[in-house]
Formats: sequence, structure tokens, C-alpha cells
Amino acid sequence: MSFIKLAIIAVLGILVFNYFNTDDTNNYDGTLVLPLNTKILAFGDSITYGSNVDSDKNYPYVLSNLLQSQVINAGVNGELTKAGLERLPKLLKKYKPQILILCEGGNDLLRSKKMSDIKENLSKMIELAQKQKIFVVLVGVPYLEYLTYQTADIYNELATQYNIPIEDKALEQILNDKSLKTDEVHPNAKGYEILSNALANLITENYVPSFSY
Repeated sequence: MSFIKLAIIAVLGILVFNYFNTDDTNNYDGTLVLPLNTKILAFGDSITYGSNVDSDKNYPYVLSNLLQSQVINAGVNGELTKAGLERLPKLLKKYKPQILILCEGGNDLLRSKKMSDIKENLSKMIELAQKQKIFVVLVGVPYLEYLTYQTADIYNELATQYNIPIEDKALEQILNDKSLKTDEVHPNAKGYEILSNALANLITENYVPSFSY
């Protein structure tokens, strides 16, 4: 077989490989948009804050660009759910968001806090927001179990209990892939892109401004 034919086959092979291994099916395409002046409060710990990445690479910043909406970064490094529960009321009063993204509990899980306590604190945060007619989006936080990161069951239990949308796959994917994180528990820029696109899709597919509980 000639060199030219081998080269053509090789190029075709690379093109086919790239086609089937390019995972952009979950990227937010902008087809669905939010109402003008929608305000989103991204609440959580260091994953929300954006540890180890530039300020224009964290998920609230990227999500804001995707949705063309204001996304307030209310992440605090190292925060436990108990402290988050104490902090949230003031922020809801200050910003009066239409949407709350709740991504917290990772530090509790790292420190082996009781699942029941984590769930109770998150429950109170969700109830606090829902009483104010704020649409809540929950981000499931994984913990290390049997050498892989798996989203703790309490997050899906809460999503079912309060009938709220949950993103429970993106952080699992990120934390189980070294190429998507800066250390053991924090996404890198590429990881934050994945999380941001997943949240953009979830929010635009589920948020209805006139909803009521």
C-alpha cells in the first residue's frame, strides 16, 4: 500500500475518532433563554468560589456569560453547611434572587460529618428559599467511596422531597477525572466549563418565572 493511501487512512481514522470522542452534546446552545434581569445566587463553598482558578474561570462567572444573566458568586472557601445555613438568609435579603443554586456539603463530607446533619442543614436552606418563592437548583456533591467519587444519596433524596431540579452528574465526572481538576476536590477551568454548561441546560429547561409552590 502506498504512503499516500496510508496517510489518507490515518487522517480518516483520526477524524472518525475525534468525531465520536468529542463530547459537546451537553454544551448549552443558547436556544432556551432566561427572562431579562433574572438574578441568580450561586451559593456554596470553595467549588462555587473557584479555588485554584482565575476569577473568570469559576462556574458562576462562566454561567453568567452562558445565560447572559447576573450570577452572584456567594462561595466561601472551607464552609460547612451549618455556617452556610447561618449565612444564607442575609444574602437572600440583600440580593433578592429569582434563582438559588445550592452547592454545599463537600467540606462536611470530607470531615465525615453525619449525613443526617448535612441533610437537615440543606433542607433548611431549601425551605428558606422556597418560602421566598425562589427557584432552587441543587448540585449533588460527590464523596470518595470505593476509590471513585459518587454523589451522596442525600442530594437526590432532597431533590425528590422538595421537587427541585438537581445536577448530580457533572461533579462526579469532574472529580473522577484528573484532567478536569486542580487537586483532589476542585475543578479546573475545563471542569468548570462542564459544570457551567450542565447548569445552564438544567436551569433553562426547568425554570418558570411564574411557578408557585
